[in-house]
Amino acid sequence: MNTNKNLKLATFGGGCFWCTEAVFQEVKGVEKVVSGYSGGKVPGHPTYREICSGLSGYAEVIQISFDSKVISFVDILVVFMTTHDPTTLNQQGADRGTQYRSVIYYQDDSQKEIADAVVKEMAPYYENAIVTEVSALDVFYEATKEHQDFYKSNQGQGYCSFVIAPKLAKLRKLHADKLK
Repeated sequence: MNTNKNLKLATFGGGCFWCTEAVFQEVKGVEKVVSGYSGGKVPGHPTYREICSGLSGYAEVIQISFDSKVISFVDILVVFMTTHDPTTLNQQGADRGTQYRSVIYYQDDSQKEIADAVVKEMAPYYENAIVTEVSALDVFYEATKEHQDFYKSNQGQGYCSFVIAPKLAKLRKLHADKLK
């Protein structure tokens, strides 16, 4: 049992959860990153196959536990908004479908206010309109074990080399001060 009273949760999706998981595993103050699914309408724990069909309504997301005394929710969101493209609807790179949408699932009214403010503040930095959805977290379903720590376990795989590694390079360039 974790007794850290500063530990908070953040849940969001920005394309494939393997990418966002790898990014946030490097961020100082992030204690845990879990890949999973949120935002669907189909009852019960969805399977990866159901998610990939695009018919379940669920998005691939990560849920992170972070120490709010080390990194703020604002800083978490800035890292999120700058390490994926929040202007492409239901798409990140070659990954297409509603399961890859850009979304922030807030835990409470405070997170909603902060998320809305960060999205608005970031808008002028993008040529196209931000399409990131800001919605209440209803449920989070953890993905199966083989989807956890994917990049750490599969760095030689093509997807990891060609998609995740460049995202990590961008993270290191933009947010070196926030890394472990």
